[in-house]
Amino acid sequence: MLVEVKVPMLAESVSDATVLDWQKQPGDFVARGDNLVDLETDKVTLEVPAPDEGVLKEIRQQNGATVVTGDILATIDTEGEGKPEPEVAAAAETERGSAQTPSAMSTDEATSQPKLSPAARKLLQEHHIEAAAIPASGKDGRITKADVITYIEQQITPPATDTPVSTPTPVPAVPTSGRQEQRVPMTRLRKRAAERLLAAVNQSAMLTTFNEVNMRPVMDLRSTYKEAFEKKHGQRLGFMSFFTRAVIEALKQFPIINASVDGDDILYHDYYDIGIAVSSPRGLVVPVIRDADQLSFAAFEGRMAELGERARSGQLAIDDLIGGTFTITNGGVFGSLLSTPILNQPQSAILGMHKIQ
Repeated sequence: MLVEVKVPMLAESVSDATVLDWQKQPGDFVARGDNLVDLETDKVTLEVPAPDEGVLKEIRQQNGATVVTGDILATIDTEGEGKPEPEVAAAAETERGSAQTPSAMSTDEATSQPKLSPAARKLLQEHHIEAAAIPASGKDGRITKADVITYIEQQITPPATDTPVSTPTPVPAVPTSGRQEQRVPMTRLRKRAAERLLAAVNQSAMLTTFNEVNMRPVMDLRSTYKEAFEKKHGQRLGFMSFFTRAVIEALKQFPIINASVDGDDILYHDYYDIGIAVSSPRGLVVPVIRDADQLSFAAFEGRMAELGERARSGQLAIDDLIGGTFTITNGGVFGSLLSTPILNQPQSAILGMHKIQ
């Protein structure tokens, strides 16, 4: 029986998606729930699982295609026979290899090559990185997409302890004597972010005010308690929890800053869902920490660490990115002294933190 694999229901604010990377190919055996393909939306990357067990018979939408909810991506033959599973294939290869004499085996065949997931291979090719340079964390030494993202981030991000704003990923230079250019398609996330920020500039009467704050009391407090805090809670004590608590107290005093414009009305919020700007390999994302006023410093730091890691590994869900009432962005980790951050509409204000000196 043929089973159709369709684009799942996208979020209300997402109209379409782009086919990013097929994890299986026609003829491959797939188990129910196996990830078949990654879809890229304006906000997150979605995995499409196999609805049934069988053989991937046909791919209807190739990489780069634009799809909408309900479009047919592929078909699965639930009664077909596909390529042997990796464990079976490896065992068969071992048996064939044992029948060869050592002199019949080439050096290349004897050399163990790193195992790569399809998504990891694509990232390595895009960034011109040798697989041997990546520490593997997957099963049987497999290099995963998250391994590559972590490696790239370590190469481009300066050593810092607090949540950064977005920084562009540099295109690796090719050492040649000539002048070269490289054209790389913009991710949907970067493209959408650019559109939203430009719209905010054009549609909002924005004013930026600069203020200096004496951070010495906070620095002393953090220095005094950070070791005991980490030992007790298993979480590092960063500055962002202090910044967020200060923001919440200010929003309580000035509720209109925690409000948004809705048509001809001002919509006041009696809750505090704080967005924290995070730099990811795909671009700037702003995961939202819900009811931040009800969280202890330890709970806040834990939630922020979780969302930051999911942002960097591309595992954020759409619900993690919508509904914030106020945003904080921290350019200080890059040494920035001043900036004019752009509103995250429909919010009324955004706080830009900068270098402590």
